[in-house]
Amino acid sequence: MDVLFTGLGSIGTRHLKNLHAVAQEKGLPVRAFALRSSDRPLPESTRALLTDEYTALPDGAHYDAAFLTNPTHLHFDTLCLLRGRVDAFFIEKPIFDTASRDLTECLAPEQKAYVAAPMRWCGVMLALKKLLPSLFPYSARVICSSYLPDWRPGVDYRTVYSAHRDMGGGVGIDLIHEWDYLSELFGMPIETHCFAGKYSDLEIDSDDLAVYIARYPHLLVEIHLDYFGRAYRRSIELFCRDGTVTADFGACTLTRADGTIERYEEPVNERYLREMAYFLEYARGGAGASVNPPETALRVLKLTKGEPVHG
Repeated sequence: MDVLFTGLGSIGTRHLKNLHAVAQEKGLPVRAFALRSSDRPLPESTRALLTDEYTALPDGAHYDAAFLTNPTHLHFDTLCLLRGRVDAFFIEKPIFDTASRDLTECLAPEQKAYVAAPMRWCGVMLALKKLLPSLFPYSARVICSSYLPDWRPGVDYRTVYSAHRDMGGGVGIDLIHEWDYLSELFGMPIETHCFAGKYSDLEIDSDDLAVYIARYPHLLVEIHLDYFGRAYRRSIELFCRDGTVTADFGACTLTRADGTIERYEEPVNERYLREMAYFLEYARGGAGASVNPPETALRVLKLTKGEPVHG
């Protein structure tokens, strides 16, 4: 299986390592290649996992799969470059930097593609999805609150893309995971309202707070996203017919309506390994749309912008 990577930063390197680990477990021979924007030497541990690397796509090259792990604003042009030359795409989230892109311009008809959604694969979420059909929720309250300066130890938070609106920063798109997993749990809302802006004293020009209300046919959802919470919080509370159920992704717990607490502690990389195992199965033999196709990912991107979603 020939696989192309279009970027080998932290997430690209994680996927490269996981690709080899899962492929070895499945007894699947893999050759990995890197299409890079520079010839800067890679760490030896990364280079050892590659068959070759280049700064221009070789003539006639074709790949069984490609991982779009370069910066988000380059995804569209990269898909155009690789159109017709890749059997299955793994596109890192978010799919694009703007929701106005036309998928027909960059993807061939019936193109197999999956957009990254790692929170869907964590132990707590898998348990919640299994329980959901029995819950009958009336409303949901979602929060993701954390302190941006603590995100990247040793890095000045004022220099990263999250801090700058013109680089695509802001909690709405940075914390796209919340809208993504809501779209899997409940589908697309009928109506949304969004209030967002810069409210804290962080030295950034992007939105550090976004609050959404979403209306579905049978429930309302409240979503709070911020960059300034000093204590990390990431959870969803479901107010249901028989009581409240809480999935706490920070504590790795699922609290049932009767107060029973189920624990799902595991290394963070486990969710990425599950995601990789799914993608390899889909790339090799899956038919039709993936569990998170580009069409859905583009609608989710529109939700983060507070734009109406149809279909």
